[in-house]
Amino acid sequence: MSTPPERSIWTVSDDARTVVRYIDQTRLPGELVIGALRTWEDADEAIRTMRVRGAPLIGVTGAYGICLAAQADPSDAALAVAAAQLREARPTAVNLAREVDALVAELARFPPSRRQIVAWAWSESLASSDIETNLSIGRHGTPLIEQLARSKPEGVPVNVLTHCNAGTLATVAHGTATSPIYLAHEAEVPVHVWVSETRPRLQGAALTAWELERRGVPHTVIVDGACAHLMQRGEVDVVLVGTDRTTRAGDVCNKIGTYPKALAAKAHHLPFYAAVPSRSIDWSIRDGVHEIPIEERDDTEVSEVHGAGPVADSVRIAPLGTRVRNPAFDVTPCHLVTGLITERGVCEPSEAGLTGLFPEMA
Repeated sequence: MSTPPERSIWTVSDDARTVVRYIDQTRLPGELVIGALRTWEDADEAIRTMRVRGAPLIGVTGAYGICLAAQADPSDAALAVAAAQLREARPTAVNLAREVDALVAELARFPPSRRQIVAWAWSESLASSDIETNLSIGRHGTPLIEQLARSKPEGVPVNVLTHCNAGTLATVAHGTATSPIYLAHEAEVPVHVWVSETRPRLQGAALTAWELERRGVPHTVIVDGACAHLMQRGEVDVVLVGTDRTTRAGDVCNKIGTYPKALAAKAHHLPFYAAVPSRSIDWSIRDGVHEIPIEERDDTEVSEVHGAGPVADSVRIAPLGTRVRNPAFDVTPCHLVTGLITERGVCEPSEAGLTGLFPEMA
């Protein structure tokens, strides 16, 4: 299969049962492989191994996992077992536990005989909502890029620096941080993207660049350590990233390496925006540095480099016996953030800013 699907995850009917299909992100950019989830254990494994990743996408995948559990055994006990494991598959992104818990609570209102139908309908609605949210983020974020374009000579592109992958592959479709970029490009606004590689898993180089290439968006992959250098030389106009969890005070948790970019942007008086779908806001916490759990991943992600494609060989780059620490995320405090781009508009990174857009959460 050479043409990417419009969605990163979708459902199909297979022998009177529903199967979840998804793009296996561990095989990109070498080859496009479509995986299948037939059990909730499959969904759990796909999340833990990052075959699917990105806060919105793993939230939807977790919900589909509950659907698959209900398809096999809709009893309270069976759903509780599936939910307990799914919600802990990756701890930092708020979407996963939120969607799993919300769907299980919804199913508790119905007898077991009705739960499978309800679960699939609820999850399909969630997936559709994610798509519309991302398009709305794009519509609110595009004017920021257009404004920067007007300040530059005609034809000179706006240089956007992004980190990790907050694109279609991190969501059901369109992406969060990439949505304004895609819409600006479609509107023929000159735009160029600096894609930081995002060590250690290289989601920028492997995934964001893969997406941008297929969209025809001009882009250049750079090592993570080059970002501040480019800012210093005046080659970056704006930093635009996604989020895995944002506090009600506006602290932004994103892939490790985001915080240094925010510090560098502040030092060079550059705007730093985070694309924040409301389902990634954790209204229960204010202090992101001390309250957001930071996932620590396997040592080999750092001590080895992995190839891409059908034969993905690993090569060790650190001496045997060397200790490795591999935090997967960091937190950018709100005072380093210029603004939050949500599906309801752009706001200042503060409790007042967020509750002004989402008063029902106040």
